[in-house]
Amino acid sequence: MVRLAVLAAALAGASCSNVITRKYEYEEDVYLDLDGSATVYVNAAVPALVALRDAPLPLDPNARLDRNDVRAWFQSPGARVASVSTSRREGRRYVHLRIETDDIRALSKAAPFAWSAYGLVEKDGVFVFTQRISAAAGKDAGNVGWKGDELVAVRLHLPSRVPFHNAPSRTIERGNIITWEQPLAARAKGEPLAIEVHLERDSILFQTLALFGGMAVLAIATLVFFIWWVGRKGKRQSPPASA
Repeated sequence: MVRLAVLAAALAGASCSNVITRKYEYEEDVYLDLDGSATVYVNAAVPALVALRDAPLPLDPNARLDRNDVRAWFQSPGARVASVSTSRREGRRYVHLRIETDDIRALSKAAPFAWSAYGLVEKDGVFVFTQRISAAAGKDAGNVGWKGDELVAVRLHLPSRVPFHNAPSRTIERGNIITWEQPLAARAKGEPLAIEVHLERDSILFQTLALFGGMAVLAIATLVFFIWWVGRKGKRQSPPASA
């Protein structure tokens, strides 16, 4: 019975681990600021970039993958590539990039992001961020080991409170993180992915600093009042001077 219990716990742990550590063939992590600037992390399998974006990269996992070629393809006037690295998983090559942009709306000028139309406008007292991802390149990547259950994802890391979003999960993870997922097969067919988020005008950081600032002022005021009160009480209780 003990062995069965241990085995059941191990299987449950493995199952939870598979749920928690979801594997994506293409994902964007967008750290957005209210002024429109953003840091975008792209983690993608090379076959996915070829199939989805017609990337000029080698499909052969044993071929040389030049990071300079990856950098040059992602670089544009509106997108500065800060770092590039590579890895392997399940027989496929992956690229990992950090990209900086002063205006998220200009990101679509870069070839890898040209399938997206980004918007950020202020409306009715909130900022409205949108991203519409349309048709993919539709290239055949061949037999690269895909099983049909692969996913793509766009994940937003947002700087202020979110009164509305249209993510199918309807959830906001800790730190104001919202994820949109789509099957890789659906993305390859060009099925549209529409993202919309409403953001409050004050950032969480500003609100937090304002809260701590207010608490600090209150604490100082309380301390000053206490010192004044003790000093005043001491004067009242001091004995009169002798003649």
